[in-house]
Amino acid sequence: MHDHLREIGMIARALDSISNIEFKALGLEKGKYLYVVRIFEHPGIIQERLAELIKVDRTTAARAIKKLEQEGWIERRSDLENQKIKRLYVTQKGETLYPLIIREHEYSTSVALSGLDEQESEELLRLLKKVRRNVETDWTEVKKGKHREY
Repeated sequence: MHDHLREIGMIARALDSISNIEFKALGLEKGKYLYVVRIFEHPGIIQERLAELIKVDRTTAARAIKKLEQEGWIERRSDLENQKIKRLYVTQKGETLYPLIIREHEYSTSVALSGLDEQESEELLRLLKKVRRNVETDWTEVKKGKHREY
């Protein structure tokens, strides 16, 4: 049995747990910090695209966005051309978080990659992106209702 995905899962869960603990005092546990970062990096993003970017279902994204909006971290604004489209932006309050979140991300990255030289680090990133693209294809199809044949 191959343990690649098990290892990736353990790494992801450990880092997510650390971030949730680090950001709990700010009210950004349960991955809410990730929404703030992605909205900051993609100002005006729509909810559906944000859910795809984070790889969560629309309902999960909607709940997190609603809480972040209520807490004043983000805001929705109507699209200038189509009032039905709501675009997401980080508020001034939310902008103050970005440097903190990035600092935590950079620290976690340095810990995770310690002992790897530059070439190993680049190769790992290249391979992980390839794995992600493979999984994204399946993820997209399953979300559309396709059942995988095992």
